[in-house]
Amino acid sequence: MDLETGFRHNRLTKQSWRAVLTLAYQSLGVVYGDLSTSPLYVFKSTFAEDIKHSETNEEIFGALSFIFWTLTLVPLLKYVFIVLRADDNGEGGTFALYSLLCRHARVSSLPNCQLVDEELSSYKKEIPNLALSSFGSRLKSTLEKHAVLQRFLLVLALVGACMVIGDGVLTPALSVFSAVSGVELAMAKEHHKYVEVPVACIILIALFALQHYGTHRVGFLFAPIVVLWLLCISSIGLYNILHWNPHIYQALSPVHMYRFLKKTQTGGWKSLGGILLCITGKHPFHSIVRSEAMFADLGHFSQLSIQIAFTSFVYPSLILAYMGQAAYLSQNHVFENDYKIGFYISVPENLRIPVLLIAILAAVVGSQAIITGTFSIIKQCSALGCFPRVKIVHTSSKYHGQIYIPEINWILMMLCLAVTIGFRDTKRMGNASGLAVITVMLVTTCLMSLVIVLCWQQSVFLAIAFVVFFGTIEALYFSASLIKFLEGAWVPIALSLIFMLVMYVWHYGTLRKYEFDLQNKVSVDWLLGLGPTLGIVRVRGIGLVHTELVSGIPAIFSHFVTNLPAFHQVLVFLCVKSVPVPHVGHEERFLVGRIGPREYRVYRCIVRYGYRDVHKDDVEFEKDLVCSIAEFIRKQKDDSTLRTDGETGNDEAMTVIGTPSTNAEGVQICSPSPDGSELGLPEIRALPANQVRKRVRFVVPESPKIDDGSRAELRDLMEAREAGVAYILGHSYVKAKQGSSMIKKLFINYGYEFLRRNSRPATDSLMVPHASTLEVGMVYHV
Repeated sequence: MDLETGFRHNRLTKQSWRAVLTLAYQSLGVVYGDLSTSPLYVFKSTFAEDIKHSETNEEIFGALSFIFWTLTLVPLLKYVFIVLRADDNGEGGTFALYSLLCRHARVSSLPNCQLVDEELSSYKKEIPNLALSSFGSRLKSTLEKHAVLQRFLLVLALVGACMVIGDGVLTPALSVFSAVSGVELAMAKEHHKYVEVPVACIILIALFALQHYGTHRVGFLFAPIVVLWLLCISSIGLYNILHWNPHIYQALSPVHMYRFLKKTQTGGWKSLGGILLCITGKHPFHSIVRSEAMFADLGHFSQLSIQIAFTSFVYPSLILAYMGQAAYLSQNHVFENDYKIGFYISVPENLRIPVLLIAILAAVVGSQAIITGTFSIIKQCSALGCFPRVKIVHTSSKYHGQIYIPEINWILMMLCLAVTIGFRDTKRMGNASGLAVITVMLVTTCLMSLVIVLCWQQSVFLAIAFVVFFGTIEALYFSASLIKFLEGAWVPIALSLIFMLVMYVWHYGTLRKYEFDLQNKVSVDWLLGLGPTLGIVRVRGIGLVHTELVSGIPAIFSHFVTNLPAFHQVLVFLCVKSVPVPHVGHEERFLVGRIGPREYRVYRCIVRYGYRDVHKDDVEFEKDLVCSIAEFIRKQKDDSTLRTDGETGNDEAMTVIGTPSTNAEGVQICSPSPDGSELGLPEIRALPANQVRKRVRFVVPESPKIDDGSRAELRDLMEAREAGVAYILGHSYVKAKQGSSMIKKLFINYGYEFLRRNSRPATDSLMVPHASTLEVGMVYHV
């Protein structure tokens, strides 16, 4: 089924087994930290209240059978061997699936997509000698024609994203609280809860307070901690099997699941919400990131390394741990006290304190993985226009995947503390976490069915079989979790509704604002009719007019020159946009074109980023931008009729230019050398200025030769660069137009405006210096 990824160049295909095994070992700390801590609370949540133990042990055997087959069918079969193959150029998660579908069916929610974006090397991989089936073609056509279906697909992806964010609140609270619950065995039984909550809160506060330092300094410890924890629980499990019930393996038979439900009936069905917790956590697909994300020496994980880690170590360790707990409980009827059903009661008494310490460390590692994943999903949502812009701090200058979002971090911490203090028990925390996780799984199943048909180009019957088989299992668990709405399951629903409302209002307002820009843009003919001076005074320097538009002239420019008839000698309409791919190669970063004749010195530059790319700071970005324009000038012939605006449908007139680091033979910016040359290449210097300025020059390759017009154009660009760069930004005030409905006024005038005022500006990621910024205020009536 791995058709798309089978035809792309995989950088790991030729790796040695030693390298693969090293990656498998390192993936344990990133991928499986939270999944490995589930034995701390599964049995305790399962037998909390819904079912009671009897002398026959049928409930124990049935619960173990459910745990075994759930772990086998969902994480192992579904995720490791099927869903893992649907990665988006190495990225995983619900947004990766949505991104794949956007590129294969043109259902993207991004308003400023262009046909030229489809030529990106990572955009779409054609499958040789294969074509969509008749049903696949009809499905694709239906999705592309109906905006309602496109919005439904976006909402489905956002529901998954919101539940992942909710899990970022619930999993740290559940894991840490369950880990510290071992304190109860060392203290008076009637007082243990008064200790658990403060200890858990202290650990959570410390965990979130240290997020801004990143994980690159301690990341190397994550894998050893998880390995030690898995060895610990598997060894204890094996000991309990041999000591208490060597025949516990018979409980793995699926017959015991039937007997379990038959005997317990409604109570057994409700208890499935506790069994569900055995598959909670960040699954392999959500962590397949091509990720320097955790370790300074990590590189990125391959599918094979993740599969090896789970099948050979994680899966057997978890099975042994659950079998050991079941073996102990089957011979020790301790169900009269809730706290005695927990994990620590099955641990030999002389090992409880060391196991407690290891469990706390493992819980911290697992929580760290979920928190980092939450930061990542917020960044993806923001890049795709579905979340207000937030401050993204890259905690490592070497590896781009390590990010920290201050606003989200403190919100998560407060919510984690509220859940811990408010619930104070694993039962309600487990109910909440289980519903969040199973909802994400259902969303993944739905999106995967479309991927099978549209991206893998397989039979619709295969997609239906996938949905029916896995959807039935997940629907059973979903119903068992949803029935516990009043017992904690309301928390992820409430959190997801809040985040969904924020995402919808922001996305709706952003689209309406873009539509206003599109309807009120100025024709390029108006600009060209002004003449070479544009009818205004042209002053020294480069003027970067930031706009969301990829064609036409933004209204803020005409608004500016109408009130202040002066502008810079080089004018660049700059659009920084995201495309539905995880990464855009540096060699494909810039799209550059000329607006009007050469003597106008007016250009359009579109800078494309993937949803996981890092935006450069202002100095590097400014240098790359000027170099890309210079390289465009060098490559282009003198064509005074050339247009690059989308109004003429001439998107292909835009030239793809890479960053200077990817084009060693292109134009480079260097400081002037004393002898006027560098490496034997001719240079173009700016004419002397009266003032002392930052001196720069272009080093131009000898071949191909450039004409005098291009040389003069490069000289003007260099003079403008020396004079300085000014960023002209639009400062918009969005209001609902007269006659709008009350709901629209509420969303736009209050909801969107509140989010806009409290979010980062569009150019914040570029770190534009305030001294070079000029804002043009405009009121948008949408």
